[in-house]
Formats: sequence, structure tokens, C-alpha cells
Amino acid sequence: MRGVWTADQVRAAEQRVFTRVPESRLMRIAAYAVANEVLALLSDLTGGTSGRRVGLLVGAGNNGGDALWAGAFLCRRGVSVTAVLLSPERAHVAGLAAFRRAGGRIGDSVAGADVVVDGIVGLSAKGSLRPNAAALVDSVRAPIVAVDLPSGVDPDTGAIDGPHVEADVTVTFGGRKPCHVVGPGAVASGRVRVVDIGIADDLDDPLAVLLESEDIADAWPIPGPTDDKYTQGVTGIAAGSATYPGAAVLSTGAAVLATSGMVRYAGTAADVVRTRWPEVVATGNVGDAGRVQAWVVGPGLGTGKAGREVLADVLAAGVPVCADADAITLLAGDPTLWDARDPETPLVLTPHDREFARLAGDVGPDRIAAARRAAARFHAVVLLKGHSTVVAAPDGRVLVNQSRSSWPATAGSGDVLSGLIGALLAAGEDPWLAAGCAAYVHELAADLAADGAPAPASHLQAAIPDAIRHIRSAYIH
Repeated sequence: MRGVWTADQVRAAEQRVFTRVPESRLMRIAAYAVANEVLALLSDLTGGTSGRRVGLLVGAGNNGGDALWAGAFLCRRGVSVTAVLLSPERAHVAGLAAFRRAGGRIGDSVAGADVVVDGIVGLSAKGSLRPNAAALVDSVRAPIVAVDLPSGVDPDTGAIDGPHVEADVTVTFGGRKPCHVVGPGAVASGRVRVVDIGIADDLDDPLAVLLESEDIADAWPIPGPTDDKYTQGVTGIAAGSATYPGAAVLSTGAAVLATSGMVRYAGTAADVVRTRWPEVVATGNVGDAGRVQAWVVGPGLGTGKAGREVLADVLAAGVPVCADADAITLLAGDPTLWDARDPETPLVLTPHDREFARLAGDVGPDRIAAARRAAARFHAVVLLKGHSTVVAAPDGRVLVNQSRSSWPATAGSGDVLSGLIGALLAAGEDPWLAAGCAAYVHELAADLAADGAPAPASHLQAAIPDAIRHIRSAYIH
């Protein structure tokens, strides 16, 4: 797992390190990393550095200092570097002196630059770019390397409320910040490179974590020599209706493909499910389904009386539940439904923003804080869908799954995700980790299914085994 830390946490760690190491040393380490990233980008774009030009957009304080020191390193590598000082009187003194000694020039434009370095504002800044900085950024026609974060992006939420930098690469120090992984800032950050500047041991526990393929491979249930269909977990699916039978097929199929256990379906789409997935034990209602280790409820269920009764029965079953789609709408509209659930029985809620608003109020700019509040309020794991999916546990743990693309944004995609979560819950996985692993595999399956072109949810579903195989193969090798 990789950590995500707030700006305050990173600054506090830096202050602790400064008691042992000169601040200037850390700045030069950071600037050297920025310079190397610029050199790599120049090499990719033009095949070398000879005759190439780099522009620096330099603000006040340490962020501008990092850019100026990076410019000094680039000058020594034969790159022509011009710095635009947005606040000349507040420019970093040592960085500016080093830049000038190395042959850097001061100008009022970065026109003609092959690469531009964004050193306008750092972690302390809030709000969008000021007009003069916004005009300069708007004039840039070259790839941008941002120092620590794209200027104009809120560091702790990734929110954007006006002019800002859209970086191709962000070089950040010590660890990722929320703006690199959630909200519009995650997109504006481009490719994020984390550089160790010697503060790792001084960082507090992270605000959130990112799962890696090794985490998924470790957690995903794989049958052993003594396993059978029951020991691996029996997943119950209460989904679909006469109007939406496809939701039942997608959710059920995802559970079938996720593990080697057993799936039971209960609902009015039993015949359709049985036809598509003959290995599923399909019945007409929850009471006849038999024993399961977890339930998925909600996709295509409907929000009328029949759907309400199904949800109440599932919540009262005393096993972990993944509640999605119509189940969330029902819970939001009828608080008495919560009475059917033992609060100690694991529950995973999987809302998108509009469902979340019905359930817990507007998400707002801070997606991590919103998911945490809802998880504590409902004593449930909350998976807040989005380009970056946020998964919060009632105990405050948070993980983020960043999408490689937007291919999962298609009808029925959420039904597939709920089936994956249900299968992992039935296998006995920790609900928070189950939701995170499911989101990771779901996103990878969408990417594999799309292969650069739009793909429907049924193709996403079919790619689940390939996604699992891809993760395990990469981990094993």
C-alpha cells in the first residue's frame, strides 16, 4: 500500500527533519528530481537536450525556490532556461542566486519553451490562480512539470474553483497528497512521481492509502487443496426485476467470475439468470435461496413495496451485505429499514454522488472527508464512486482507487462492481479491503475490456478473470 498525506502532515514532517538537516539540502534534493524529470521529458519529446528551452513560472517561497534550483541544474546540463518571476521581491533568495550563477535568464514570457516548470504556488496555497499567473499559464503550449502540485488545485481535497495548471507530470516530495489522488486535482496532476527527500520516517500515519497489485494478489481468494464450493463462500444476489433483468445477470455473473465458490440468486429474474449462468442456484425469493455467507442487494431491484421487502429480508439475514443502487435509495427514503439490520453486521454501501446526496447530503469538495463521515454515521463501509473511488471504513480507514481511464462509466458497470464485492464478502474478506480490491479489479477489467475503445458492462464482466490473472501473474513474477 502507498500512503497519502495531508499538506499539514508533510509540513510537520519537514519541520522535524529540519532540526537535523539544513532546509537547503532538502530543497536541492527536490529540485534535482524536478530537473531530472524535465530532462527525461525533453529526451522523450525531442531526443536530447541540446538547444532546448525550458521556462520556469516562479512564485514566492519554497515552491518557487525549488523551480529556480531546478533551473540552475538544467542550465548546467546545457539547457537554455528562462524564469518568469511572478513576485520578484519575494523570490527565493538562494534559489534565484544559484539560478543566475548557472546562467539562467529572467524574462516575462515562457513562449517557445519545450517544457515549462510550474513553481507558482506550493502546499500552503489555497484557491485558484491570480489573473497574472492565470494569463501566463494560459499562454503555455508546452508540456508542464508541476513542482509538488499543480498550482490552483487545493492540496487537501483536489478541488478546483477557477484557473489552474493542468500538468503532464507532477513531481511531489515525501508522499502523495490528496490532490494527487482525488477530485479534479487527480486529473490535473497528470502522472505523479513521488521523490523521497528523507522525510518518510518522520511522517505520521497516512490519511489514506492506495492499493497496489501486490495487495490485491495477497487478498484475493484462491482455492486451496482442501477447499470446496462451500468453504470458499456462498454469495447471495437479490437483484433485478421484470423491468431490469440485466442488472441481475451482470451482478450475478460478476460474483460467479470473481471466485471459485458458489452463487445463489433470489428474484424475479431467476429464469434469465439461470439461462445465462447455469452454475447458479436460482430461486424466486430470498426465503427460498438457502444459506449464504453474504448478500448483494439493490441493482435493478426497484424501489416499490416488493423491493423494500427484499431489502428488509436481506438486512435481517445476519450476514455481510453489499447494498447498491435501489437499495441505497430505499435506505435513504425510509429510515425504518435500518432497524432490520444488526449494526454489528458488516454493511458496504456503494453510492455514486447523487445517491450519496440522498443518503448523507452533498459530497462537497472533500470526497475523503464526506466518505468518512458517512461511514461513521451508518457504521458501514462506504464506497463513494467516482473517477477516483474512495472507500471509507467506520473506524476511519480510507483507501483510494484511482482509475486509469473513464471506461467504467457505462450502464451496468455498478452492477458488476456489487457482484465482485459480494463475492469477496462471502469469502470472508475484511469489508473495507473487499470493497477496495473489488474496485481495483473492476477498473482493471474495464480497461482490459475496452482496449482503447468503448465497451459495455457485459464485456467488463467477461474481463474479470483476465484482470485477476493479470494481477496474480504480475505479482508472481
